Amino acid sequence: MPTKTKLRGPEISDLMIKVCVGTGGLAAGSREVIEEFDRQLRSKGIRATIVKKCVNKTGCRGFCARDVLVDVIRNGRPDTYELVTADRVARIVEEHIVQGEPVQEWLVGPEYHDFHDKQTKILLRQCGQIDPEDIEAYIAIRGYKGAKKSLALDPYEVIEEVRLSGLRGRGGAGFLTGMKWEFCRKSPGDPKYIICNADEGDPGAFMDRSIIEGNPHAVIEGMIIGGYAVGANLGYVYIRAEYPLAVERLKIALDQARKKNFLGKKIFRSEYDFDIKIKLGAGAFVCGESTALMRSIEGERGLPRPTPPRSVTKGLWGKPTALNNVETLANVPLIMSKGGKWFATFGTPKNTGTKVFALTGKVKNTGLIEVPLGIPLKEIIFDIGGGVEKNRSLKAVQTGGPSGGCIPASHIDMPVDFDSLSRIGSMMGSGGMVVMDETTCMVDMSKFFLAFTESESCGKCVPCRIGTKRMLEILERITEGRGRKNDIDLLIELGTDIKLASLCGLGRSAPNPVLSTIQFFREEYEAHIHDGVCPSRVCKALRQYTVSEELCRMCGKCFRACPSEAIAWEKKQKAVIDRTKCIKCGACYDACPFDAIL
Repeated sequence: MPTKTKLRGPEISDLMIKVCVGTGGLAAGSREVIEEFDRQLRSKGIRATIVKKCVNKTGCRGFCARDVLVDVIRNGRPDTYELVTADRVARIVEEHIVQGEPVQEWLVGPEYHDFHDKQTKILLRQCGQIDPEDIEAYIAIRGYKGAKKSLALDPYEVIEEVRLSGLRGRGGAGFLTGMKWEFCRKSPGDPKYIICNADEGDPGAFMDRSIIEGNPHAVIEGMIIGGYAVGANLGYVYIRAEYPLAVERLKIALDQARKKNFLGKKIFRSEYDFDIKIKLGAGAFVCGESTALMRSIEGERGLPRPTPPRSVTKGLWGKPTALNNVETLANVPLIMSKGGKWFATFGTPKNTGTKVFALTGKVKNTGLIEVPLGIPLKEIIFDIGGGVEKNRSLKAVQTGGPSGGCIPASHIDMPVDFDSLSRIGSMMGSGGMVVMDETTCMVDMSKFFLAFTESESCGKCVPCRIGTKRMLEILERITEGRGRKNDIDLLIELGTDIKLASLCGLGRSAPNPVLSTIQFFREEYEAHIHDGVCPSRVCKALRQYTVSEELCRMCGKCFRACPSEAIAWEKKQKAVIDRTKCIKCGACYDACPFDAIL
């Protein structure tokens, strides 16, 4: 609510300060920033009760690289500051809040507005705006309206509305949510369950974590609606124990919802009983797979089982179970409150709505983004992401985490949706998107992802347990300069067999990074094997540093940086590298300001 507070100076009306307290914000010092705002406002004569109303916590804003982000809103006009630290607060309070003049040099620049304005925010619209630890803030934006509306309908009417939206599962496979719920509803057996999969294990992925940290009630409301639709009275949120902030806020939100009778017996004064429990995962990547996840909830070791039967007919404790990920469920309240047809206006006919991505890697603007499905990859990288950092050339984009594939720059105009990514050998996954530039070695990159999946294999089936290990050994051999003539063909053969014979989806998708890089960057594999060279100079064993006589400016910086005395140089003389002494550390390459080290 607007507040009028008498300071020692002029009267200030309609004052609001919002500080990001997502994981990125907290890591950058947002708690200290909030405390300093509190102290400074008190020192200016603002009572503590007013401070509580003025200074608000919010979830992740998305542009994590610019944390701590702070909005100062006066008379309805928001001004956003970036990279705020506690020692900057006093000046912001004095000049902006008291005198009414924003501190211009600390305000966000055009790239911040480009990053946000070129997105289409539906799901993340309120993340970064409302206090995630205050249920009243969620209710104020029409929170739980979708749940109340749903409970007044027949369960099949709810399912039909979700089917009408075209919502596909955002956890990777892209199965139609309404169809999954209908199968679960019609499957014989009681009790039924609904599960939220928040076991986000992909390296560099933080979509689900940020949604729960920034707007946990949206996930709870989505589970209420889904539980009612499928006929479940109990739901589970399976969440990684490595997400302590998300877990804490989820617990707070659940307690608040129970006090409001939004969870428990006869919720919303209806005849429907529904509650939610939290199950902490122990960090096993394989528990992101549905059947392994359910075994973990049951108290067993997280191992996948063959399918069919599917979880909608035989899931948790052998009962029909609907399992959806965080992003899928958080979309449901909006669909029920605004209508399935409204949701379907975003995206494309077969890929409706928006998708949240964690944009990372060699891109200028890293962070959490939300875009309509079907958007060209080029718009994400260059319009929202600001292009490749250091103005280098785009080489590839990896989507879908360690189970996804690498898309070459030549396909930059392709639409980003479930079907297009699948056709090119990649996948949507949960939404990881890693940008790579000309300095990235694609062989080394595929080795990185395969090393992850090999170490995370549950070991239950031979194709995944042994096959990924053999593939990794071959990749290690290639990057160490010991590649053999038939290694590329052997990788393709092994990868194809693993995809066909593995027990679960994680094993079947593990070879994707290798197979896609061979498909689009085969020449790099051949250079490693046949020429003994890593074109990107990443693989240490294959580096061969030389000095360009044309580019060398005789500054001697490479000579001073070399730790092994492998560079001969004197004033007004061009440098020369003695390869017998060179340890291939790259110090000379990094030190040369003229790109003369080749």
